[in-house]
This record gives sequence, structure tokens and C-alpha cells, in this order.
Amino acid sequence: MDLSSELAFFHRLAKSGSLTATARELNLTPPAISKRLAQLEARLGVRLLNRTTRRISLTEEGELYYREAARILSDIEQLEQTIASRRAAPRGLLRVNATFGFGHRHIAPAVSRFVRQYPEVRVQLQLTDKPINLADEAFDVGIRLGTLDDAQLVARRIASNRQILVASPAYLKQHGKPKHPAELREHDCLVIRENDAYGVWKFTGKSGTETVRVSGSLSSNNGEVVRNWTLAGHGIMLRSEWDLADHLQRGELVEVLPGWRGPDADIHAVFPQRLHLSAKVRVFIDFLVESFAAPPWAKAAIR
Repeated sequence: MDLSSELAFFHRLAKSGSLTATARELNLTPPAISKRLAQLEARLGVRLLNRTTRRISLTEEGELYYREAARILSDIEQLEQTIASRRAAPRGLLRVNATFGFGHRHIAPAVSRFVRQYPEVRVQLQLTDKPINLADEAFDVGIRLGTLDDAQLVARRIASNRQILVASPAYLKQHGKPKHPAELREHDCLVIRENDAYGVWKFTGKSGTETVRVSGSLSSNNGEVVRNWTLAGHGIMLRSEWDLADHLQRGELVEVLPGWRGPDADIHAVFPQRLHLSAKVRVFIDFLVESFAAPPWAKAAIR
């Protein structure tokens, strides 16, 4: 007997709870089942089952063997399904969720390119102001930025992304350029309330970390609104570089405190934990990873 066959045999026997029932399922005689069990126990050097004329029960070693056999058999099944899915052609409906800003700017164009390459896949892209529960809403893939705290999701990073401070040249000409995060307290800071309810900004630099409570005359729950206020010269903004690169490249915004940066806000494709990924999900995530291998916002050469 090979190892996987032994595991499957003992798992079936322990689950049925009867030598006779297992013999019937395998189309063998009870003595043949008993002999096979004895050979397994002899090889392992332990007793796995306590047997009586009416029933069997697991020993402590049998409990361990049964539990690990179930896990290993499940892993083997998942591996085979994964390999099989790689042979399958991606097709069918793919439901994707992303937030409004990044979804509109970067995911929608990527989806356009994806369906041209895989015409048998139909993509439904839903943009929301906040991440949603993928399993409850029956989505296949979600695009998330920043820290991931949902243990029910599997994540794969598709792009790196920094949070940086920016302001317009006009604002900096009038109010001066801060040289340390603590000086932000003396400036008009524009807060995005959707992910920063209390105006507390955290930074990392060569000298360590700094936490600053900032304030200003304007705030909003919409990043695009706050970015436009920043362009209009109303203050300093902390925002992901994916949304700022074009403005920095054109000189409409200037990076402030380039030696300091906010928490990393890397971009991930996430999906609910399942036995295996379908071909359409696997191929789509691979496509995103390849598409963002050199993120378009990195071309701005932000310093």
C-alpha cells in the first residue's frame, strides 16, 4: 500500500466506525479489512483502534492519525483541483469590487485590457466608497489598499504604494515649507475623513516615527475633493502616490517633507478563502500583478 492509499483507507475506516461497513464500501471481506489494518498498525508500531465484536474506537494515536490523515487528504485534493484549474480556460462571469478612486483610475482600464485578452470572461466591476464583504455580496475579487485586517480573505499584493505629503506651489510660497512633521501643526492640513476620522497623521523617517494631530479649515470624506482643494492652494494633504503622480509630474503639486512618509498603502487583490481558485480568478489576479509590475504612478519619479 502507498501512503495516500493507507491514509484514505484508515480515514474511511475511522469515519464509518465499523470493519463490516468499511468492507462493504470497499467490496472486501471483513477479515481482509482487519488484515489491512493490522499491517498498517505493524508498520507504524502503534495500535490505532480498539476493537470489540460490536464496535471500534480510536486510540489516542488513532485520533491523531485520523485528524492528520483528513488534513493531508484535503491538501492533496486541493492541489489536484488547483492543477486542474490551470488547464481550464478562463470563462464566465467575474465579479470585482474596488473603491471609487483607484477603481476608476486604474482598475477599470485594466479590466478593459483583460477582457480583450480573455473574451470568454464577462467582468462586472462594482465601485464602492468603502470595501464590502466579498463573500456576503458574492464577489470573486476585491481590490484593497492599505492594511488588511480580514482573516477570512486571502491577499496577493499587486503593487506598492506610498502615502506622501503634498501641497501646491502657491500655498508653500505663501506659508513656507515645513521641515519636520511637528511643524504641520502650524499649517492648514486637509483631512480625508473616510480613513482618518481624527486628523492624526503618522510618519516614518530616518530618525524614527512621528505622530501629529493636524487641523485645517477644510475636510471631506472624498479623496478627490480634498485633492482638488490642495490643487487650489488651501493646504497640505496626505495622500497615496497613485492619485498624485500626474500632478507632481506637471508641477501642480510639490512633495512636502520628502524624508518622511505616511503608512504604506500597498494595493492587494483579495478573495475569500476557498478550496481552490477558478481559472478566471487566478488569471485575472495574475494579469493585475503583471499590469502593475511597473506602476504607472512610479513613472513620475517622486522624490
